[in-house]
Amino acid sequence: MKVWPISRTNRMKPAAFLDRDGTLNINRIGVYVTKPAEVKLYACAARALRLLADKGYRLIVLTNQSGVARGYMSLKRSRMINLRLKKLFMQKGARLDAVYFCPHGPEDGCSCRKPGTGLLREALKDFRTDLKGSIMIGDKASDILTARKSGITPFLVFTGEGRAQMKKHPAALKGVRAFRDILSAAHSAADRTKSV
Repeated sequence: MKVWPISRTNRMKPAAFLDRDGTLNINRIGVYVTKPAEVKLYACAARALRLLADKGYRLIVLTNQSGVARGYMSLKRSRMINLRLKKLFMQKGARLDAVYFCPHGPEDGCSCRKPGTGLLREALKDFRTDLKGSIMIGDKASDILTARKSGITPFLVFTGEGRAQMKKHPAALKGVRAFRDILSAAHSAADRTKSV
């Protein structure tokens, strides 16, 4: 699902597909962000997004939000949380191009829930994307698997659940490039493309 309307564009660009909780905003394992006021950005997140945008990446968030299916928040509240994320970044000079979220639970078997590729496919309908030049940054094995299924370079961050995921899913994360945080990943990604 899209959070806010976006304009379709014919310009071909790479995208930085970004996980939300644990990658962009502070997240504790097993704790859901259920209110807009609970969104707290990592200190380096806005700087990372500005760097990625300066290097020509579109900034597209792909996020699983099973808290909706579990009854922890309404669909409306989930949208409000994502709009709060957008606003916080705008206040820091970083502009997200779009947010796509899956409100389903793990047992629902939907294709949009990562590691499925449905959210990414939805984004590709709205944006002409250079997949070969695109990246995905996240703190979970599901982010990495989504990237690999889509032919996108994955970056794992050690914020959020990143370190725990390395121990929990060693096979799925074998060989993945791992970084301290999103800014470290952004610096690496910036070397892959020329400034626009």
